[in-house]
Amino acid sequence: MKSWKKYVTALCTAALTYIIIGGTIPADGQERTDGKHTDFDGVVRLDRTIQDFGEVMMSQGPLSCTFTVTNISKKPIVIYNVVSSCGCTAVKWTREPLVPGKTGTISATYSNDEGPYPFDKTLTVYFSDVKKPVVLRLRGVVRAKKVPLTEIYKQRRGALALKKTEIKLGNLYQGGQRGDAVTVANVGTAPATISFTDVTPGLKISVAPSPIPAGGTAKMTYIVTSDGKKWGKNYYYATPVVNGVKTKPISVWTFTAEDFSNWTDEQRSNASQPVFDYSTCDLGTARKGEVLTANFRLKNLGGSSFHVYKADPENVAVTPAAKFGDVASGATGVISFRVDTGKLTAGLNDVLILLTTNCPLRPMINLHVTVTVK
Repeated sequence: MKSWKKYVTALCTAALTYIIIGGTIPADGQERTDGKHTDFDGVVRLDRTIQDFGEVMMSQGPLSCTFTVTNISKKPIVIYNVVSSCGCTAVKWTREPLVPGKTGTISATYSNDEGPYPFDKTLTVYFSDVKKPVVLRLRGVVRAKKVPLTEIYKQRRGALALKKTEIKLGNLYQGGQRGDAVTVANVGTAPATISFTDVTPGLKISVAPSPIPAGGTAKMTYIVTSDGKKWGKNYYYATPVVNGVKTKPISVWTFTAEDFSNWTDEQRSNASQPVFDYSTCDLGTARKGEVLTANFRLKNLGGSSFHVYKADPENVAVTPAAKFGDVASGATGVISFRVDTGKLTAGLNDVLILLTTNCPLRPMINLHVTVTVK
């Protein structure tokens, strides 16, 4: 009974970890994109997965958009269902089967009656022959009155202005791609031609239109392709060049996890199943400057070895104490972290550690180290 309770707790913890990382539990099938359209599992092609309305006024009333769906497989497919995250977003979709090469649509209307706030609504789409649901998003910022560009886009790179210079892309599956786009502005008095240099391998980034008219806006599109080597949280950098002048870098970060979508039922039933004795290691009270060790014991109840691809502590004070070894089927193991209290603040500290693993039920696991520093 105790083992079963621990197993249920493990599943709940895995779900919470997904929410912490990406805002929602990752649902998309294997994704490939060129910035113009996105393919899922070689079955469905969408003209886009995000409708960014940008800055809109309350007085504009309901906001509508249509996503185009193309069957790129060799047999008919069906859009089984589309579930909206909010009653404020109505949706319609093509009901008849789509033969190979045929297109259909998913149309959505956001009521735009929730006040002058940012909005981000999701549509969860269920396709036949696509292993996981595909998530579409409608987002934007509603304003009661017009606001100058300089107040909206406060981060400057020369005449190029952005809302943020550290951009979260979300979750990425190994072997896949993920892309998105944000609106940027030219707050200068002349057209701004934008290019990028010193781009981290795996990142593709561009601005269109370029040049951006003075006082105008454009879309900055960025795509990250997994390389089979990077796991967990990783930053990708690019330096904007504005009218030939190199500026400061901007970053895009994503969280890369294993892709289990092609695993057979036999592989899943034989997979690793780690169960930790506890998910929080409380180190009690320590004097500032002490170096402590946090140990997490686990047992692998699965049929194959448990492997940790990467550990991502959210604070530099916590680092892996040693390289993590695999835990064989039926065996127990310990994952240890070095805690340098000299790098922590006085009082109670709670440091989250995200593990990226080879377990289909727990591809990402969150652990906590707590310590009170005097």
